[in-house]
Amino acid sequence: MDSSLLPSLISGFIKNLKNQGRSQFTIVAYKKDLEQFIGFLASQQISDIRDVKKESIEAFINNLFKKGYTKKSASRKLNSIRTFFKYLRKEGVISTNPSLDVSHPKYSQLPPRVLTKIEYRALRDFAKENKRTYALIEILLQTGIKISELANIRLNDINHDGLTIRGLGKNPNRTVDFNKAAQRAVKQYLKERKITNHNDFLFITRTGNPLLIRNIRQIIARCFHEVGIKNATVNDLRNTFIAHQLKNGASAEYISRTVGYKRLSSTERFLNTIQKQTNKKEKLGEL
Repeated sequence: MDSSLLPSLISGFIKNLKNQGRSQFTIVAYKKDLEQFIGFLASQQISDIRDVKKESIEAFINNLFKKGYTKKSASRKLNSIRTFFKYLRKEGVISTNPSLDVSHPKYSQLPPRVLTKIEYRALRDFAKENKRTYALIEILLQTGIKISELANIRLNDINHDGLTIRGLGKNPNRTVDFNKAAQRAVKQYLKERKITNHNDFLFITRTGNPLLIRNIRQIIARCFHEVGIKNATVNDLRNTFIAHQLKNGASAEYISRTVGYKRLSSTERFLNTIQKQTNKKEKLGEL
């Protein structure tokens, strides 16, 4: 196996991710991480993937630190490498997975960013100027789904009687119910949504094409900017939903199922944030 085959291994891995239904954002991230890793291997005169050892991967991680990458970024890239090697082992390309012997860099995880009462009210008030923008934000705030899941909602994924989304993410049995606020926002948007014959995506552009993930990010980033919400991302709307639900008595198990978390600990980490807010007597209010 020479270096010319390394790109084909990545191509096969990427194809496998697509077949699993992974989001485009995730696929691009994996591809960039692995191309960077393969480039480092080439600089170390390693042309056969079977020659990669624990020390090779550790050297790559240390090289990331020298270039100014954070421990969190390095840990994410190690996850990409581990997933890649797991795929290669399953395909019989390698017999052992050396990445499993490499420890993740330890770093302090910042508490989840949760919008304050003033912030989410300002965001919603501003978004009302555009029915599509308002529907985007209401669904994210009221359901906690991922931006990739939002972008991929089809019209036939929705039960319009009670407005329930079916088959989200990789789980065909997962459903998410809209509350009254989200129902109103979606119904108002659908009244003015352009009728198109060439796709059935819920959210579309003015020309009738699907609204892409990057388009949604740009729309919401503009809203953040306009209302003066700093250091916020689209994912913070998901965080806000989770925190609000937990604060109002929903169980961690219920929230995990609703937002599609694989591990209960992903939801439980919000509890400390909520406790701190309670101690400061900060009220999230009603969404």
